[in-house]
This record gives sequence, C-alpha cells and structure tokens, in this order.
Amino acid sequence: MERNLDFSEASITLDHSQALMIPLASSCSLLLMFYLFSSVSHLVTAFTTVASVMALFFCLSPYTTYLKTRFNLMDPFVSRCCSKSFTRLQGLLMIFCITTVLAWLVSGHWLLNNILGISICIAFVSHVRLPNIKICALLLVCLFVYDIFWVFFSERFFGANVMVSVATQKASNPVHTVANKLSLPGLQLITKKLELPVKLVFPRNLLGGIVPGSSPGDYMMLGLGDMAIPGMLLALVLFFDNRKHKDANVPSDVSPSKRRNYVWYAVTGYGVGLVAALAAGILSQSPQPALLYLVPSTLGPVMYLSWLRNELWELWEGSGPILNEKARLLEV
Repeated sequence: MERNLDFSEASITLDHSQALMIPLASSCSLLLMFYLFSSVSHLVTAFTTVASVMALFFCLSPYTTYLKTRFNLMDPFVSRCCSKSFTRLQGLLMIFCITTVLAWLVSGHWLLNNILGISICIAFVSHVRLPNIKICALLLVCLFVYDIFWVFFSERFFGANVMVSVATQKASNPVHTVANKLSLPGLQLITKKLELPVKLVFPRNLLGGIVPGSSPGDYMMLGLGDMAIPGMLLALVLFFDNRKHKDANVPSDVSPSKRRNYVWYAVTGYGVGLVAALAAGILSQSPQPALLYLVPSTLGPVMYLSWLRNELWELWEGSGPILNEKARLLEV
C-alpha cells in the first residue's frame, strides 16, 4: 500500500496544530456524547455501521488481491464508481462485509464488535501518520493528560465520571426499532441495545472468575484510542526500522532479534503497559485510564534506546523520506 499513489494521497500526516486539536476535539465529542447520547444514538450507530463496513473492506481487500494472484483467478470488472474500478471479487467482499455488520446489528455479539473495532483501528492507523517522534510525543502526552483528567477528575466538574459514563452506555439498535414498528417476526432475536465498536469488550467470566464481583453480563473494556494512538507510534518506528535496515543494506535473512528493531521494544512495552492497566483495574476495583500506563511503557523505551544509539535526533526531527513522501509521489 505504501507504493500506491492513491493511498498515499488519501493519508493524513499530522502536524503540531492537528496533534493539539485531537485531545480538544475528543473532549468536545466526549461531552456531546455525555449530555446528548440518547438524542444522537441512532445517528452515531448509523455512522459507526458505515465506518465498520468500510474499515472491514479495507482490511480484507489485500487478501482478495493475494488470492487472485496466488490462484490466477479471473476477476472481471463489474462497474466503475467514483472513477474507481469495481470487480466481482470486490463485490463479493463488500457483500461479506455488509453481512458481517448486519450480523453484529442483529446479535450484538461481543466478538463481532471486537472484529469491527479492530478493523476501524487498523484503518485509522493506516491513514493517519506521524512524521516524527516530536509530534508523536506531543500527541501522546496530550492524550495522556486527557485520559487521566476524564477518568479521575471529570466527576468533580461534571458530577459524574464522564469517560466511564460514555464508555458504558449502549446505543439503541435501529434495526430493532424498525422491526418493532413494522411488527416483523423474530423480534426477540434482535438485540435492543448495542455495544458500539469504538471499544473492545471482553466478558469478565472469560478470566475464570478471578475478577472479584464479576457477573455474567459484566464486561471489561479497552477503548480504540488505547490501541490506535500507541499503534501510530509503532507504525512510525516500524517505518524507521525498515528505512535504517535498507540504508545499511542489512540482509533480509538476518533474524529480527539480531536487527534490534525499535518496534519490538515498543510492542513489548505495550504488552507490559496493558498488563499493568489490567492489574491496576482489578486491584483497585475502579476504571483506569489505559494511556496512563501505555504512554510511558511505549514511548519511554523507544526514546531511551534511540538516545543510547545516538539516533534520538533523527527520530525526533524525522527523516526525509517520511516528510517528503507525498511530494515525491506527486512528482512521479
């Protein structure tokens, strides 16, 4: 996809002002959902449904291309939409994605919710880029403060924990509403409320009852932002690793452990931070801002190791290929 001109033009590379605007825009959205969620519930569900179909299609499209090439499948054009060709395999994939989202709308199953949430997260990280560690650190620190404030201190100003209230609210299912008004059969099989795929949910009884006070309908949650924002850092250092190895002419058969990639330290740090957040939530019996643990555990190792290797300035300011990629492709 990096070689695709249309994909590169569609992506967004954040600058300082955009990095600062993300926490502000997120705070406004949070307050809007806190006060007006019941009024905009159907609208949010409709928007999320369309986004889920597009994100799932985006994530699965490379596999259809691989299968077509691997088995030399014929894939005739069906039509052209918005100056883009639409083939038969793409049509079948779109039908599959729509069916999957409809299954989620009907059942509200947490596994389908998580699949769609992960797809949205992957699509976001693929299209929104960070040019260097400087802007990455600015964004992560701002969201670090944002997460702590809305989880720990919002109750003092708004009378309730805004983050937890919004995260635990379920949206009204428009499919159930329409089926109820039309008196359609099988109404009892359609869930009334939906967990929107803006977070991953896991039943607490999956842990074998080790969580005190858990009930069968109780869920643990991880917001998509807690995956997407560290994921942007991982994407940045992965690009940096690949460029460094290409410049140094490292043989492709060298094992990843010998390459000493930054991305493996960041992934390990993410795992450590996630376990720490989970343990803190279980021990304190209270919601925890995941970025409180994830930001230091991912950004810290990368910056410390780059300082030890005398590569901090290169990461801090960014490299030419990252900053000038769009301009180079447009010239071509």
